[in-house]
This record gives sequence, C-alpha cells and structure tokens, in this order.
Amino acid sequence: MKSEAASPEAYIEQIPESRREAFCELRQTILTHLPAGYEEAMSYGMIGYVVPHGLYPSGYHCNPALPLPFINIANQKGFIALYHMGLYADPELLEWFQKEYALQCPRKLDMGKSCVRFKNPSQIPMGLIGELSAKMSPLDWIARYEEMKQK
Repeated sequence: MKSEAASPEAYIEQIPESRREAFCELRQTILTHLPAGYEEAMSYGMIGYVVPHGLYPSGYHCNPALPLPFINIANQKGFIALYHMGLYADPELLEWFQKEYALQCPRKLDMGKSCVRFKNPSQIPMGLIGELSAKMSPLDWIARYEEMKQK
C-alpha cells in the first residue's frame, strides 16, 4: 500500500490506531539505533532511511535522482513491514538475523528477500530490530551496494 504522504508524520497519521503505537515504536527503535549518516525520508511511499546524495552522490542506480535506500518501514494491508536492503545484500547479516530471530521470537519468521512481515504488531522484536539497524554504517552499506552492482 503506497502512500502519497509527504512526510513521515503525515504517513503515521494514516495508520490505523490498532497499529500506530507499534509502528511508532518501530520507527523510534530504528532512529535510535541507526548509525550516523543515514537520513529519514519518504521513500517509495513508505518511511525510509537512506544514504543521502551528500554522502553518496551517485544515488540509487534504478533512479539516480533518489538517494540510496537502506531500510523502509510500511503499514501494509495485513502487516507492518520492515524492508532491510542489508539483509538482501549480506548473507552473513541475513544468517545472523535469522538465527537471532529464532532465539528471541516465539513465532516463525515471515520473510521475503528483504521484507520482514509482522502480522501481530505487539510481537515486533524491537530489541532485535534495534541491533539489526545498528549493524551497518552508511559507508559499509555503500561498499556492499557497490559490490552488488558490479556482479
């Protein structure tokens, strides 16, 4: 569900009350733990955490006018979604996350290539998401992204 919201605050206003508190906690968890250099922005109709052009002037290869995306969070029809490009790009990070999720969460991981789906907002593992958010600096992400582009 792509939003036309112009700001993260406007996006949050559109979220149903039943999910808003958990979504805001997820957003704050990411903001608290994300390494310096990322910026919060509206990205692809979701709240995104991006590498700004000032740090990576090339931008996203699919559309260089856009900053390099890293994490997005979204309120989807049946779940809250966390899109983490590092999980898609870094097999070691993905393995760590899957292992930690199994240790910390009672429910089975519901995940696509970079999308983690949380159908029950009260069961989002905020501590684990905080750890995940802190694991990759913008410079680390740029290096991994450049490696992927060359393949």
